[in-house]
Amino acid sequence: MGLGPGLSIRPTQSLVMSQQLQAAIKLLALSNMELGAVIAEEVAKNPLLEVRPGEGGQEGGLVVTTDRETGDEAVDPKGSDEMLASGDTSGLDMDWNAAALDNDSFADVGSGGGSDEGFDFDRVAASVSGLSEHLIGQIHGGGALAEAIVNELEETGYLATPLPVIAEATGASLEEVEAALALVQSLDPPGIAARTLEECIALQARAADRYDPAMARLIANLELLARGQTKDLMRICGVDAEDLKDMIAELRAYDPKPGCRFAPSDSQSAGEPDIFVRRAGGGWAIELNPATLPRVLVNRRYHAELKTGPNDKASKAWLSECLASANWLVKALDQRARTIVKVATEIVRRQQGFFEAGISAMRPLTLRDVAEAIDMHESTISRVTSNKTMLCDLGLFELKYFFGSGVASDSGEGASAAAVKDEIRRLIGAEQEILSDDTLVELLKGKGFDLARRTVAKYREASGIGSSIQRRRQRKMTS
Repeated sequence: MGLGPGLSIRPTQSLVMSQQLQAAIKLLALSNMELGAVIAEEVAKNPLLEVRPGEGGQEGGLVVTTDRETGDEAVDPKGSDEMLASGDTSGLDMDWNAAALDNDSFADVGSGGGSDEGFDFDRVAASVSGLSEHLIGQIHGGGALAEAIVNELEETGYLATPLPVIAEATGASLEEVEAALALVQSLDPPGIAARTLEECIALQARAADRYDPAMARLIANLELLARGQTKDLMRICGVDAEDLKDMIAELRAYDPKPGCRFAPSDSQSAGEPDIFVRRAGGGWAIELNPATLPRVLVNRRYHAELKTGPNDKASKAWLSECLASANWLVKALDQRARTIVKVATEIVRRQQGFFEAGISAMRPLTLRDVAEAIDMHESTISRVTSNKTMLCDLGLFELKYFFGSGVASDSGEGASAAAVKDEIRRLIGAEQEILSDDTLVELLKGKGFDLARRTVAKYREASGIGSSIQRRRQRKMTS
C-alpha cells in the first residue's frame, strides 16, 4: 500500500451559530435594565420597531402560578396581552405562527421566515456570560463532582467551601472530590478554584511553566514580600537581587482574583428587580417586572406604507431586512421572557420552604438539578441566573443566591449551606456563655444538622465570626 496525499469526503455534523443565535444567547444573560438599552439601540436604527413604555405586556405580562401543595403550574392569561390566546396551560412553549396579532396594525410577532428565528438556547453551550458557564463549558462531561465544585466558587474564583463539606453533600469520597478539584484547577483561567492566595498564584505559575523551586519558595513566603524583606527572600529562594526582581515582576503579572473578570455587571439597579414572586391563592405567582422594559411591537401599518414607495432592489432589500430584524427581536424577547420565567418557576418550586419560612428552610440546589427538571442545559440555567434579581416578601435576592451545596439533615432531604450558616449566626448571636465549636456541633445536631466540628468551624469563619477564644477576648474588652 503506497503512501501519498489524497482527497476523501467525510460527512460530519457540527453546530454553527448564526449571528442571530449568538445575539439571542447574549440577550438571555442580560438583566432587564441592560436589555432596555439594547432595545433602545435597535429601535433607533429600525423604523418598523415600535415601543409602548409603561404597558408591560410582552415581557411583564407572562405570569406563572405554582400551587404550593402539588407543584402544578398554570399560566394566568390576564395581563399576558393575548400572547397566550390559544389557552395553552403550559405557558412556556410558544407556537410562533399561532401568536401573530393584529392590534392597530401592530404585531407582537411577525410572520417572517427562516430557520434562524426559532431559538433553541440549549443547543449552544459555548457562549461565555459568567464564570460558572465558562468553566462548565470546558468540563465536557467531566463529572457532576467537578460541576458541583464550579457551582461553589465565589465571584473571585476562590473555593471557600471545604472539600469534606462537598464530599458530604455529594456522597463522594474525599479522594474523588480532590480529583475533581484538580480537574477544575486545570481549567481556564489559571488560578481558578484556589483555596488561598498562595495556591492561586502557584496555579498560575505552573500554567506559565515558571513554578521552579525558587518561585515555589517565593510564593510560600508572600508575607515577607508584603513587608519588603527582600534580603530574607533572596536567602530563602537562593537567588540574587536581579533574579528576585524578575520573579517579583512575574508575580505582579498574575491575577490574584481570576474570577473577577467574569463578574456580573453592576448596572442592575437594586430597586428594580427582574422577577416578582408573590402569593396567589394557594400558590406563588412568578412574573417578570413590566416596569423595566417597554413593550416592543412590529409596526405593520408603517411597513405597508413603505412598500408602496420606491420599488428598486436596494429599497426592497432594506425594507425586507428591517422586517426580518424586527420580527427576530420580538421573537427573541418573547423566548427570553418565557425561558426566564420557566427557570424562576422551578427555583421557587425547589426552594418553596425558603419563601414560606425563610433562609432556615433553604435546600441544596445546583444548576444541574434545575436543568434536569425543566429539560435544559446547565449553561442555559447559568445564563438565566446571571445578572437577574428576584423580589419576594423576604426581600430582593439574586437568582444565584438560591443555589448552593448542602449538608446532611434529619429530614433526609439535606439542608443548604446558607441555612447552616444562618443557624450558626443565630446561635452565636444569642449566646449567653461563649459557645465552643464542639458545643455548636451538638446544638446544630439538635436542630437536625449533622455536621463535623471542622465543618462548623469553616462555616463559622466563612460567616466572619471569630473563634470562641476570640469572642471571649472581645467580650472582656467591651465589658
